[in-house]
Amino acid sequence: MAERVVHVPASSDVVDICARLLRFDTTNYGNGDSAGERDAAEFVAQVLSDAGVESTIYESAPGRASVVARLAGQDPTLPALLVQGHLDVVPATAADWTVPPFSGEIRDGCLWGRGAVDMKDFCAMVLAVVRSLATAGRRPRRDIVLAFVADEEDRGEFGANWLTARHRDLFDGCAAAISESGGYTYHVRAADGRPVRLYPVATAERGTAHLRLSASGRAGHGSRRNDENAVLRLVGALHRLSGHQWPVRLTPTVTAFLERTGAALGVETDLSDVDATLARLGAAAGLVESTVRNSTTPTVLEAGYKVNVIPSVATALVDTRTLPGTEDDLLRDIDSLLGPHVRREFLTRQPAVEAPVDSAWFSAMADALRSQDPGAVVVPYCMGGGTDAKAFSRLGIDCYGFAPLWLPEGFAYRAMAHGVDERVPVEGLRFGAEVLDHFFTHC
Repeated sequence: MAERVVHVPASSDVVDICARLLRFDTTNYGNGDSAGERDAAEFVAQVLSDAGVESTIYESAPGRASVVARLAGQDPTLPALLVQGHLDVVPATAADWTVPPFSGEIRDGCLWGRGAVDMKDFCAMVLAVVRSLATAGRRPRRDIVLAFVADEEDRGEFGANWLTARHRDLFDGCAAAISESGGYTYHVRAADGRPVRLYPVATAERGTAHLRLSASGRAGHGSRRNDENAVLRLVGALHRLSGHQWPVRLTPTVTAFLERTGAALGVETDLSDVDATLARLGAAAGLVESTVRNSTTPTVLEAGYKVNVIPSVATALVDTRTLPGTEDDLLRDIDSLLGPHVRREFLTRQPAVEAPVDSAWFSAMADALRSQDPGAVVVPYCMGGGTDAKAFSRLGIDCYGFAPLWLPEGFAYRAMAHGVDERVPVEGLRFGAEVLDHFFTHC
């Protein structure tokens, strides 16, 4: 008699795996200063090994480790899927937290810890699915490349950017990728008051063009008139920049979001008056309001060294985000607003990312979500910030934000990432693992 293979759901392992990942301190302090990802990477490699999957740890610098593996699919002729997540986390001050940030404690139906939603939850879900497939002797439909990387929370120089530059061949054949941040429950109300569960899947993200502005002038005594004061020149430029209303620029992703979300909520969508449309969308507008325009946000100022000395140079840092296809126009307008005596330079320059909205990949993600929540309304959206998708998209890979997670109404998910008391619902993890299982075996 043949041995009966029992299917162990991915959801049965995911909470334990996530808790153990959260207990590794992988804090990334920025500028190359990090607690390191090595211990977490070795844990990931062990989980994969236990599931019969060979992996390799790539160390870009001492302690800065990433794990890459390839999971064989049923049909090797199909393009491969890249599944990528990061192991590092932002700093957490323990005194501010209700529970120790690296405890991996379960409390009030949630798993608490730094990285619980950004993004060790996704890494744990992926590992749980791999283990479930191995236990049941199942395989994904296509080859899957797994990448658990370092340094996403800084510049990716020790993680995704390093891997794609030094080990590009690891991702050969990958046509699409999934990672943070999308596929989570977003509760809204329709025009008639009925509850609607949106699941935004990221098909785009704005580009990053962090700028340093430097105003030059004539140094002098603070008591004397000086019409070439660098501080005043910089303040004037920042005033013009921050007061400028950037025009609406509708990308395919944002257009699709507005049209499909409006239809689901039963509200009028007028693409010629986007601000009025946003007002009618109510809470759903929070998903799109930052991505209908480019943005230029001053964040750091520096000038002078003594109160009675007018400095010859004053500088500012500006967090600039660009929509797909708009960077050249934006920079031209910025130069006009800055005026004379103020020059700009890039601190970081990464182009926007956009994948096809109407694709078989997106349809498979929607089907996977509906397999666990038949009432799911799946819509594309554009992320306002940036992820490692910027590195992998340079390889010609269509990158999507799809880290599925069920969330109860009122759960402040978007405030959790990088926030105090970061936590994820236990049932949300189990939901996400089953969604990913469906996606891997059907996409």
